[in-house]
Amino acid sequence: MSTGLQFDEDAARRVEGMYMTPDVVAQRQAILQALSLRPGERVVDVGAGPGFLACQMGSAVGPSGAVYGIDISESFLAMARRRCPDRRRVEFREGEATRLPFDDGTFDVGVSTQVYEYVGDTGAALGELFRVLRPGGRALILDTDWGSLVWHSADRARMARILDAWEEHLAYPYLPRTLSRQLERAGFRVEHREAIPLLNTELDPNTLSYGLIGLIAAFVVGRRGITQEDADAWAADLRAASEARSYFFSLNRYLFRAAKPTTG
Repeated sequence: MSTGLQFDEDAARRVEGMYMTPDVVAQRQAILQALSLRPGERVVDVGAGPGFLACQMGSAVGPSGAVYGIDISESFLAMARRRCPDRRRVEFREGEATRLPFDDGTFDVGVSTQVYEYVGDTGAALGELFRVLRPGGRALILDTDWGSLVWHSADRARMARILDAWEEHLAYPYLPRTLSRQLERAGFRVEHREAIPLLNTELDPNTLSYGLIGLIAAFVVGRRGITQEDADAWAADLRAASEARSYFFSLNRYLFRAAKPTTG
């Protein structure tokens, strides 16, 4: 994977906290509903992160099924294994989206959330997902279009500089715009698309944007001429907006469900 953001222990902890917020809990529920997992199914979770979704999918497929979570971050893998220690049903392995460590046609379902926007070669990653699914298998992919972000700030120019620098943590910050066509090129049949909006009108530790502020501030310093003072002032402005009851954050994530045809 190609990304400017390294998911070391500190970044992984920040992400883990964000994944516990109601914003992301609701997102996982939307994913599980769209998947309609059945007992006995085999699932691969590409970029399993801290393991929340994989654990829930393990419960859905039951003792006769299996979930394999793949990630390149040792910090995420350690978190996921602690979170879901039942290795008979859910197993986590180190691996890359462009080289999945499985045979052809191994899985009924493939899932990847907030991952392919980080991958330098999206086509190769989608080809790998297609390869490891059985004919008739289904895939669910969710990624963010960072161009959909609306974040109120008293200093719009500084906000624009911060967000421009933040986009450097991704390979493709606008991936959903082209994902349908890329899925089709990989051989999939796209069956369903929907937007999942995230909206925060106040800033508290139980919101996605609260966690994003810390992650962004830590990443952007030294990029695009942004200093520590700039990052601190940006974060302080957002806290002040919340205290003044004028805080506003909105971001769209996009869910795509596709199928591998049963015949060529």
